[in-house]
Amino acid sequence: MQRCGWVTADPLYLAYHDMEWGVPQTDKRALFEMLCLEGQQAGLSWITVLKKRENYRRAFHEFDISAVALMDEADLMRLLQDSGLIRHRGKLTAIIENAKATLALEATGEDFSRFIWSFVDNQPILHHYADYKLAPTTSEPAIALSKALKKRGFKFVGPTICHSFLQACGLINDHQTSCFCHPDNL
Repeated sequence: MQRCGWVTADPLYLAYHDMEWGVPQTDKRALFEMLCLEGQQAGLSWITVLKKRENYRRAFHEFDISAVALMDEADLMRLLQDSGLIRHRGKLTAIIENAKATLALEATGEDFSRFIWSFVDNQPILHHYADYKLAPTTSEPAIALSKALKKRGFKFVGPTICHSFLQACGLINDHQTSCFCHPDNL
């Protein structure tokens, strides 16, 4: 079975690639979780975040947006002591701020999932790269999403993070053409 070249033999990585990465996601909580986790990755490898994912779910109320938005300074101080997380104050604060920003966005009548999907005209973008190294690290939809999120108060949502998020959640499908997960091979 041929996979994308970035996948290692780590069982966690294999499962993530085979069952999640590039699969169109519309669930608001799942989109929020992935946006926050992609921000945690900044400067690190994805496997580092993936190995800590269950700890993040536990620490951040399974990414229940309303519950995360209620977290305060005392919660943040506790999180900064948790070795199961990436103990970076700015990154951990960003998750709480992103929850508040998501609730504020929805308070204006915008649905978070529809908002995210609007940047790809509600249709996954399918690329055809023979080698994952040929895929760009950002894109026009990612740049536009980054600007829109920042304007609404989201943190750790630069264009590269947003592009990785769009790939992870299947809004941009960058599976290599030889990968068994590429739609042309299904």
